[in-house]
Amino acid sequence: MTPEQLKYMARLSIAGMLLAASAHFTTAQQPAKPAQPAHQAVDLTVVKPETVGFSSERLERLHALMQQVVDQKQIAGIVTILARHGKVVDYRTYGDRDMASGAPMTKDVIFRDFSMTKPVTGVAMMILYEEGKWLPSDPISKYIPEFAHLKVYKGIGADGGMILVDPDHAPTMRELMTHTAGFTYGIFGTTPVDAMYRDAKILGSKNLQEFIDKLAKIPLLYQPGKGWTYSVSMDIQGYIVEKLSGQTLPQFYREHIFQPLGMKDAGFYVPADKRTRFTTLYQTGDNGGIVPANRGPGGAASAYSAEPGMPSGGGGMVSTAEDYYRFAQMLADGGELNGTRILAPATVKLMSSNHLPASLLTGEFGIGLQTMRPGFGYGYDCAVVFDPPEANLPEGKGTFFWDGAAGTWFWIDPTNDVVFVGMIQRILGPASPNLEFLSRSVVYQALVDPAK
Repeated sequence: MTPEQLKYMARLSIAGMLLAASAHFTTAQQPAKPAQPAHQAVDLTVVKPETVGFSSERLERLHALMQQVVDQKQIAGIVTILARHGKVVDYRTYGDRDMASGAPMTKDVIFRDFSMTKPVTGVAMMILYEEGKWLPSDPISKYIPEFAHLKVYKGIGADGGMILVDPDHAPTMRELMTHTAGFTYGIFGTTPVDAMYRDAKILGSKNLQEFIDKLAKIPLLYQPGKGWTYSVSMDIQGYIVEKLSGQTLPQFYREHIFQPLGMKDAGFYVPADKRTRFTTLYQTGDNGGIVPANRGPGGAASAYSAEPGMPSGGGGMVSTAEDYYRFAQMLADGGELNGTRILAPATVKLMSSNHLPASLLTGEFGIGLQTMRPGFGYGYDCAVVFDPPEANLPEGKGTFFWDGAAGTWFWIDPTNDVVFVGMIQRILGPASPNLEFLSRSVVYQALVDPAK
């Protein structure tokens, strides 16, 4: 199996663990308060693409690409939203929400966001940053005393035991926000540290405190700042959000992000009255086609039925495409959506700037479709394209984005003032179509008058 296939399989395994954890550890907590409308209405009326520099004719290539993967039964259904200057120029659905019943994909379908939860957790953290609750230079142990005595793995000794050393410096909040603190996921690695994560069932913890207590007993995979490993860092941030705010993670999201932005279907579970809008999750079947992921043990059928005991800041969210578009457009507008301000422009800039040194941008580190390399780095809970030609990508300088294990993706291009959200539900694997980057090529070839 090639390294790329291993990375794909890692994402599949992560999603499987998240599904199993969500299905097994959901608890009937207090019902969520009903979402409040946004302070200002967001206009999703589709305008003529030419008014903001796009070519209607050339955008047909985007439609053809999406329709092709549906017709080939590589993807069951898709929702895409494309906007420029805050105006939606393309908003379409393709295929089915559920292939067996033939239920069509509609704009109000609810998706599993998986790792697209991470940038939302980043915004939650930046809200607390703006309140003076933490600084990037702070040691993580300032907020999690259980981490005060973490050791670092340095290999296996002659006696077969792990060699553990002290960290060169206490891992910092900045490193936590950038996947460079030394944590891992325990899924795709083969080190003894990864084995300890698996044995401890880290993502199957009954609550965030148990999750932290387990992590405190496991060494860091490498010296802080000396590597980049996709990790549970955003789940750790979820614990910090709870501790600094005095609210549960779902409560904080609802009060500070979802309700102010009018993200009316976003949350950590799908209530009973919305289950008919919850899309079926698919995975690659034995014959290479797609089959429902809920056919196997720990599948999606019973998941997301109640708020989880351990809400995952790294992968626990659900939302509609419109919900996520509202979130992304807020960031594109410098932290504000139609008069509702979540963050200051300077804070968005801090979050969406590259924070990785050149020593980590060598192509050695990455996950799934994303490889840290010259021109392509990582900010706070999101990837950043800070030199598009060097990274061999068509978008504008400063584009930031992320994706999810079930194929959802988005990007925000501040140079061209473009926002794109794509929603599908197929667990990524070697045979999955690369819609995340194919969509970039067909979107930017249609931007024929970027000066508009």
